[in-house]
Amino acid sequence: MDKEQLKNKIGQRIVELRSQKGWSQSDLARACAKDRQAIEKLENGKVNPTLYSLLEVAKALEVPLKKLVDF
Repeated sequence: MDKEQLKNKIGQRIVELRSQKGWSQSDLARACAKDRQAIEKLENGKVNPTLYSLLEVAKALEVPLKKLVDF
């Protein structure tokens, strides 16, 4: 798996988990103290997230970090 594929898979997983909670991008952004555009870029694979930012998203979604990256 290359870098682009990895970013896209992580973004898709975040969309899935966010949707399961019935949250909008804005809801997730508020929960992890980011702006909506940052969440949009993350979900669309436009950014290479840091480990810490993934941890913040996982905490906001109330899932272990492993759930974001275990494909």
